[in-house]
Amino acid sequence: MPRQDPDSFLRRLFDIAVEVADPMAVIPRVLPEKPKGRVVVIGAGKASARMAEAVESVWGPCEGLVITRYGYGRPCEGIEIVEAAHPVPDEAGLVATSRMLHRLQGLGEGDFVLALISGGASALLVQPAGDITLAEKQAVNAALLASGAPIDKMNTLRKHLSRVKGGQLAAAAYPADMLSLMISDVPGDDMAFIGSGPTVGDATTSADARAIIEKWKIEIPASVDAVLSVETGVVGVGDERLSKIDNRVIAAPSQSLAAAVKEAAAAGCEVRLLGDDIEGEARDVAAEHAKAALSARGSRPVLLLSGGELTVTRRGNGVGGPNAEYALALAEALDGAEGIYAIACDTDGVDGAAEVAGAVVTPRTLARARDLGVDPAEALARNDAHTFFARLEDQVVPGPTLTNVNDFRAILVLPNA
Repeated sequence: MPRQDPDSFLRRLFDIAVEVADPMAVIPRVLPEKPKGRVVVIGAGKASARMAEAVESVWGPCEGLVITRYGYGRPCEGIEIVEAAHPVPDEAGLVATSRMLHRLQGLGEGDFVLALISGGASALLVQPAGDITLAEKQAVNAALLASGAPIDKMNTLRKHLSRVKGGQLAAAAYPADMLSLMISDVPGDDMAFIGSGPTVGDATTSADARAIIEKWKIEIPASVDAVLSVETGVVGVGDERLSKIDNRVIAAPSQSLAAAVKEAAAAGCEVRLLGDDIEGEARDVAAEHAKAALSARGSRPVLLLSGGELTVTRRGNGVGGPNAEYALALAEALDGAEGIYAIACDTDGVDGAAEVAGAVVTPRTLARARDLGVDPAEALARNDAHTFFARLEDQVVPGPTLTNVNDFRAILVLPNA
């Protein structure tokens, strides 16, 4: 049996999952010896500034430019850190991306580029294709986030509307050598979709991007239609300009879940891993997991663990995110079942667009809400899970975690009394 109370135990598991993916712990183990000659460090993502800080802890001051989310900057001696908006891009990201591409111009044989890529790079690397304006890019991105489309589909469209994603960042550095270190926040750790694959070749086409627009009913301006009417600048897998790039995933959701498994097993739990790459509508997955939790009750504590990246189709005008919505839907499905507790958080500390990682659920969640005059069903219908859990003071707010290995979900089922 866990020695801590259930809430503290689940929060400890989340903290362990984050700690394992801390770039300061990971980078020193994987970073090669600093090459001789000119070295340029570039990067983007919610973990990228921490990755840059870790690089300089090993290599010393470096030349370079990294773009991260507002509030996620870290002190570096040589690498410039620029903060910009996420999940909807802004002017700061646009200007910084242009400057990054300028730094890569003129690099040649013998030069070396270290790219630091993590989740969030899709919004932070901003260089629209064709005549697409920043405002139009922002509108399409916001529509994507509200559509319920899975992350791989979002990133496919983003690639074809960009001058930097889908291998184009690596192509800009050719013929310099490049090593790209990635922290994965995508199901299956497909490097082509981490940050929309700025250093990875891609096999999708403009027609694939257009099909996504049609399926998820994304409204697009004429400039986007014009870009997708021909093949875009996305770099194919076998392109010569990618021949000098070495892409490596250095931290992944599976590693964080494995650390939580070890901790939970040591505490006496039977651990059942539901998957580290689960996708789907948050409320639908929550209903499935509630059934699994209810059927897991027995003579010993059971922990159900899962990762991946869930989505939310916007139905109302509330404030929420996939993890909070999962938690609220889970609470509804469990309906106050005794002995079942849960936590659902994004490891980057941001669930949706809110500065909240997620929430915890207890057998008293629904009863406490009703005592406060809060209707759980109404909150779920309005996608207002963050407001719901804020009223209960059951949000998890760790602040910037400086890493990003996707969602972390744990359900603790205590033994029958």
